[in-house]
Amino acid sequence: MAEKFPRGRTAIVGAATHGMGEAHGFDAMDIAVHASVKALKQAGLTPADCDGLWIGLPQDYISGLSFAQQLGLNPKVTGNNRTGGSAFMTHVAEAALALDAGIIDTALIAYGSVQRTASGKLQSSARPDAFEGPYKPVLPVAAYALAAARHMHQYGTTPEQLAEVAVAARDWAKLNPDAFMREDLSVADVLGARRVADPLGVRDCCLVTDGAAAIVMTRADRAKDLTATPVHVLGTAAATFHMNISMMPDLTVSAASESGPRALAQAGVGLSDIDVVALYDAFTINTILFLEDLGFCPKGEGGRFVEGGRIAPGGALPVNTNGGGLSCVHPGMYGLFVLVEAAQQIMGGLGDRQVPDAKIALAHGNGGFLSSQVTTILGAPETV
Repeated sequence: MAEKFPRGRTAIVGAATHGMGEAHGFDAMDIAVHASVKALKQAGLTPADCDGLWIGLPQDYISGLSFAQQLGLNPKVTGNNRTGGSAFMTHVAEAALALDAGIIDTALIAYGSVQRTASGKLQSSARPDAFEGPYKPVLPVAAYALAAARHMHQYGTTPEQLAEVAVAARDWAKLNPDAFMREDLSVADVLGARRVADPLGVRDCCLVTDGAAAIVMTRADRAKDLTATPVHVLGTAAATFHMNISMMPDLTVSAASESGPRALAQAGVGLSDIDVVALYDAFTINTILFLEDLGFCPKGEGGRFVEGGRIAPGGALPVNTNGGGLSCVHPGMYGLFVLVEAAQQIMGGLGDRQVPDAKIALAHGNGGFLSSQVTTILGAPETV
């Protein structure tokens, strides 16, 4: 049966971040509130206007309740779905359905974390299963290192090609004043960096930062009165193959191979229509795998696809234009920042990193160990 997503009938009217990099003196709730108020203000709204709330704070497993209290909300629907970094794309799908059904009028999706200033290291609730435990893997990096090693063995992907992903992300970050890492980075720098889990070095791995993000959604008929350029949700699809890396059917194929085509079908667009791509790049291998699985290049060709600056500024395919999780921000879960960047590219006004005439964006989230994959297609008003 064909999926019946409410194509274009809901839209993002506000998208904002706060506390990017280091947010000394604040907790996760604080900066999530700041990002939310910013996003609401963009649409001329206040917290009192929100009757739907989706959130997943890292150390607060009932944050839907505590955040509602903090902002003074009285939501009709509260979502706290946790699929890791992809959760926020599932929040978009749930919010779109609730809005289209008329259950709510305004949805707020928010996240915040102070991992860097609170602990200084990546915090993860993931644990190895009974099959992995005896080997004492350092997760999540060990899981992604296995995927990278297998891809290199099976397809001849090289460390230099992985490094091209990190360099492209850094080149975009240098155009983004909010990015945490903006220093020059070369392929040689990536290859010479400290090893973390072979074949991945520290520059192949995401940052550990603070940061908060928020988006505001409403129905399309109302959106046009709240912002000059509402960003319509054209499609959102999710797929999951496994949880633990030891259960992944094929280390070189993620469930993005299912979520991507389904989201594109919902949206009624093809890959050639995509103007900007925002991917969850927790590690350099992610970008290569997702470009393949989403269909931008054949399986096994991802390493060669990213060579020569193809996904960097000035390249044929703008990918992770904010600098991504590798160079811009990564406060535990990065998925909402993917959505914010994709939406802001369509809204325009991003200065040096603005993709000219961006009308359709693909935002892809990843959760767990290449486990949960969710793809969202966003479009300008003329795409509906």
